[in-house]
Amino acid sequence: MQIFALQSPTGGFLDEGMKNFNQIFDDWCMQFESLEDAQLIADTFEKRSKVNIVEITPLSYPKYFFHKLTGIIHTTRKYENKIICIVEPVMGANYRLAICDLETKDVRLLTTRYKSAQSAEGAFTHLSFEV
Repeated sequence: MQIFALQSPTGGFLDEGMKNFNQIFDDWCMQFESLEDAQLIADTFEKRSKVNIVEITPLSYPKYFFHKLTGIIHTTRKYENKIICIVEPVMGANYRLAICDLETKDVRLLTTRYKSAQSAEGAFTHLSFEV
C-alpha cells in the first residue's frame, strides 16, 4: 500500500492545482499510483529541481492512511500486519502507543501512558503481549 506525491525540497506537498505547497499531506495534494506517473508530471515543470517525488506509506505517513489517528506522531514501526505509533495525543500530554490495523484501518490507543518518547520506545519490546 503506497502512493507517490510531489514535494518541495524545503517541505510541503504540491496541491491539486499544482500551484502551492501544503505543509501537511492531505486529500488536496497531488497523488500518483506509480513512480512513473509522478515522474511524467514532475518532468513537465520548468524548474524540475524544485520538486522531489516521495513515496508515502502507512509507515512513513500514518495519518493519511488511518484517519482516526490524532495527535503528534513521533515514531512508527511495523509489527506483523499493524503500524505501531508513539503518539502525543495533544501537545504536552503523556505519550501513548497507537495500534493501527492495516487490514481494518482501525486505530486503538493503548491505555499505558509514558512520560517520554524514549519510555514509549522501550515498550515496543513487549508489544506482542498487548497487540
